[in-house]
Amino acid sequence: MLILSLGSEIKTTKSVNPVPILMYHNIGQPPEGARLRSLYVRTGAFARQMRVLRALGFQGLSMSAAMPYLRGEKTGRVAVITIDDGYVDAIENALPALRANHFSATCYVVSGRTGQYNDWDAAAMNVSKPLMSNAQVKEWHAAGMEVGAHSRTHPRLTNCTDAELLAEIAGSKSDMEALIGAPVTQFCYPYGDHDTRVEAAVRHAGYSAATTTRRGRANPGDDLMQLRRILVVGSHFLQMFLIKLFTSYEDKRG
Repeated sequence: MLILSLGSEIKTTKSVNPVPILMYHNIGQPPEGARLRSLYVRTGAFARQMRVLRALGFQGLSMSAAMPYLRGEKTGRVAVITIDDGYVDAIENALPALRANHFSATCYVVSGRTGQYNDWDAAAMNVSKPLMSNAQVKEWHAAGMEVGAHSRTHPRLTNCTDAELLAEIAGSKSDMEALIGAPVTQFCYPYGDHDTRVEAAVRHAGYSAATTTRRGRANPGDDLMQLRRILVVGSHFLQMFLIKLFTSYEDKRG
């Protein structure tokens, strides 16, 4: 009943002003012994979420495709889909559901770790997860998806020197552009860690926008270097997924 009620409310609204930017990390079954299991959204659950969005008349967009909505130049029923870190399960488990629903999405890649594993949090996660290889990153892009930058080594950027910031932020952009042969205009702060110095470095590197881990829906006119997102976790029932996207639930907790 809740889904039907929300669906009726959404379908009778001419436009939705807030722009929900969904944040995913792992799409698939949590491995045995994995910690932070809530960061895993099972493949079937992800596919259902995409189908429901489409059924409710929403476009699933990459960050670049959503920029006119984030700048307030366009209005419409859109949800932005972002996947952090660039794990292999993004292309294996998320891509089929995205394509089936004619959605695009942004995967933020750690450019200095392609084809390797999550050395920045493997101990905390108790899992060494494979990251997409260069060939898989190119395949993701060729499938109509967007490649964003997530630094070169996933450090806490506020702890970096100016030279390190240049290497991590501008360097990851140039790495990915050389790999896919297309502009990379979207950045995601590792750990959500940023300050005014980091934001200035992102702007100077030529990115159009940057996403954080701060909770809430984005709104047209928000600072494009401080965009809020909605973390989607594996414990969410479909009703909670919809509540977080289409009500002020997340906004009040940001």
